[in-house]
Amino acid sequence: MFKILEKRELAPSIKLFVIEAPLVAKKARPGQFVMLRIKEGGERIPLTIADYSSENGTVTIVFQEVGKTTRVLGTLEAGDYIQDFVGPLGVPVEFPNHKKVLGIGGGLGIAPLYPKLKMLHQQGVEVVSIIGARTAELLILEEEIKTVSDRMYICTDDGSKGRHGFVTVVLKELLEQGEKFDEIIIIGPPILMKIGSEITKPYGIPTMVSLNPIMVDGTGMCGGCRVTVDGEIKFACVDGPAFDGHKVDFDELIKRLATYKEEEKISLERFNEAHECKLINKIEGADKDAVK
Repeated sequence: MFKILEKRELAPSIKLFVIEAPLVAKKARPGQFVMLRIKEGGERIPLTIADYSSENGTVTIVFQEVGKTTRVLGTLEAGDYIQDFVGPLGVPVEFPNHKKVLGIGGGLGIAPLYPKLKMLHQQGVEVVSIIGARTAELLILEEEIKTVSDRMYICTDDGSKGRHGFVTVVLKELLEQGEKFDEIIIIGPPILMKIGSEITKPYGIPTMVSLNPIMVDGTGMCGGCRVTVDGEIKFACVDGPAFDGHKVDFDELIKRLATYKEEEKISLERFNEAHECKLINKIEGADKDAVK
């Protein structure tokens, strides 16, 4: 069992947990992830490691409540326990001899971007960052990214904070102005990583993306997380999740991510109905006690 030491709400439906997991924290590196299971018989889900401390024996995860499992996870509080917390999994990222790197995070992608930029900053690399969200309310980890950046740009789709527009607009402007980068990291929704990689490709700048395909076991056995990279089948869990954005078949990835949309919708609806019934019974029980 793994104890939740801290819980924070970063934005509506987006939570941060600090988990007590000393063995995972000891081996964790930027770019890796964990497979989490809330309780016996529950679904396994992959979550990127957003931060870690080998000294404190803790691992930080950030997740958005979008399906049944993440909704249930979001109901847990500090002091509660998680059944399984397996990791670190995946291939750690490395940045040899880099002098200047641009990091781009969209939405929840800001969380896995942070440990990479943090490592680069600690190595003395010049870090330029662009982070964005649909609205200012949904922007996460702004201060953390700012701390590890020499220069930071903020974008929101509705213009409620920073630049009005997508992060790719600023990316295009920087490249057109002649800024040079040893590498560009783009993490966020697949469509963002696809468009961002298309923008950087003509400039010949190495572009790293972090993929989030459907994943079951996280060890390469199920094949559920397969993606096509440079015409070859790769498993995101053991070959990634970081890949060369110029070689990823994003259209295939986007299509595969929608495979179980209907089943996910039904599962969430059933959870909501059960949760509502429990709430009604609780209220009715309280009313009866009040009458007595």
